[in-house]
Amino acid sequence: MKKITYLTIALTTLITIDASAQGWKSITKKAKEQTEKITLPSSGTLSQDEVGRGLKEALNQGVTKGVAQLNKKDGYLKDPQIKIPMPDQAKQVEEKLRALGQGAKVDEAIESMNRAAEDAAAGAKDIFVAAIKSMTLTDAMSILKGEDDAATNYLNKATNAELTNKFKPVIKVSLDKVGATKHWKTVFGSYNKLPFVTKVNPDLEDYVTQKALTGLFIQVAKEELKIRQDPTARATDLLKKVFGK
Repeated sequence: MKKITYLTIALTTLITIDASAQGWKSITKKAKEQTEKITLPSSGTLSQDEVGRGLKEALNQGVTKGVAQLNKKDGYLKDPQIKIPMPDQAKQVEEKLRALGQGAKVDEAIESMNRAAEDAAAGAKDIFVAAIKSMTLTDAMSILKGEDDAATNYLNKATNAELTNKFKPVIKVSLDKVGATKHWKTVFGSYNKLPFVTKVNPDLEDYVTQKALTGLFIQVAKEELKIRQDPTARATDLLKKVFGK
């Protein structure tokens, strides 16, 4: 009996159905079953549910490890990729004070900024988790088939504004708690007393907040890369299936 091709389904081959033996309900059922399977070169055939759960699981693992890494002593300070330096507009301050033998004051200010960022990092996890929960299948597929930092970029877009609003007051408290505000005032007070210098005093809270968030997303990107490229970083069977053995 003549075969009639009814539907072309994205990401799959054509479904060939016996027209006389199949009713419309059967046709649509087969179409639905086919669209619920997504073929990926590295992962085999995955259901929509597996893709969604796998991506959320990977993101939860990544942000949990990333936040934990930063929310401890030297999480920022000892990582050259994310260590918070003096602001660019304060470079002349740092150079001048070091030249005058006051490098210890500068080092204390730098350390205290990084300690504040480490202290505040824990607040990111809840915001990340909420963003992950709201992820759609479209988001998940885009991430899975995207670049190595696609998940991190998704989280950045979804959470950056909220993280900034939440981080800044926490950073302010942390700066005071670890003595950063005092060290900052000492450094710039010492500099601004020097003759013939243009007085500067960058916004400490805003600067540390932005640098802390930049470091946070760099760390999350590191964790994402591990899951994508290192099989030993895939802690569950679902992650192994979604990202390949």
